[in-house]
Amino acid sequence: MPTAAIEIRREYSREEETALIAAVQEAMTSALKVPDWTTSIRLFVHESHRFAGPPGKSDRYTLVTLDCFVGRSRETKRALYQAIVKNLGMCGIPADHLKVLLREAPRENWAIRGGLPASEVELEYDVEI
Repeated sequence: MPTAAIEIRREYSREEETALIAAVQEAMTSALKVPDWTTSIRLFVHESHRFAGPPGKSDRYTLVTLDCFVGRSRETKRALYQAIVKNLGMCGIPADHLKVLLREAPRENWAIRGGLPASEVELEYDVEI
């Protein structure tokens, strides 16, 4: 049930925005080995004066924040980060203009399937990869 937020500081075309979302979704589904119907991805477009990036970064500076269940290995997380950098690079986001933040929470901290704690639900995929 991973979720992601993509925060950008410039306007893109509708097609470019769709490509940014698809790039992150592909990275999540391939690296985390989850079905695409389990993901949720939001795109936030900030006016540049409302989203200060590191000094020297252009308006292509991008922050991707992911929330997921605890359990992925360091290797899986590394594969996720590399896939996000690669995929967003194909969308014109330079690798050094990208920050990825991964937050993990225990399954009992997520309510899914009508309000059940995720720890009480049998998932269709493995979290400990």
